[in-house]
Amino acid sequence: MGHSEGGIIAPMVAARNRDVAFIVLLAGTGIPGDKVVVDQVRMIAAASGLTGDKLNELTARHREIVEIFKSEKDEAVFAQKVRERMTGKLTEVEINTAIVRSKGPWARYFIEYDPAPALRKVTCPVLALIGEKDTQVSASDNLPAIRAALQAGGNKDFETVELPGLNHLFQLAKTGAPAEYGQIEETMSPKALEKIVSWIAVHESGVPACK
Repeated sequence: MGHSEGGIIAPMVAARNRDVAFIVLLAGTGIPGDKVVVDQVRMIAAASGLTGDKLNELTARHREIVEIFKSEKDEAVFAQKVRERMTGKLTEVEINTAIVRSKGPWARYFIEYDPAPALRKVTCPVLALIGEKDTQVSASDNLPAIRAALQAGGNKDFETVELPGLNHLFQLAKTGAPAEYGQIEETMSPKALEKIVSWIAVHESGVPACK
């Protein structure tokens, strides 16, 4: 079972290790990382109240930053180019945040990684859950992509579920914005736990590992 980044890693493990009996993906991705990070900006901004042209402009700016990142491997040069192109278009805080989040090998790996090939190699049972109000991993984009990849690989035992009202941490949420996480007392929705437990109960005994 893996959550978020763990939901990316779990299919990698299952694709390589035939002893894995099943995997549960909690807010795992099915689309390439470059699209995920742009979607995150759009969804979080929308959950925070941004709408219309301003939302479209912000999304376009961050899509441009991702394209700069993909074409420029040197971190210092990337930061310089972002500042040159985004000054006056984004706030200084937004520019600095984009630069900081792009530092390090993991950021580059994530943005360039497409989870579909690993998912196509997973033959054991899969449960994929994403909250309807998840503003970090879009249910409407990622669940169909996960489903399509598993089908393309010939997997016949999987379930993809969008859980109403739940955020990225599977808490019952109002907006789903990350700023809301710490304000919610609930650790994890009983609805999510019940779905996971009931699914595992069916698959934990008598089910062969990955063929």
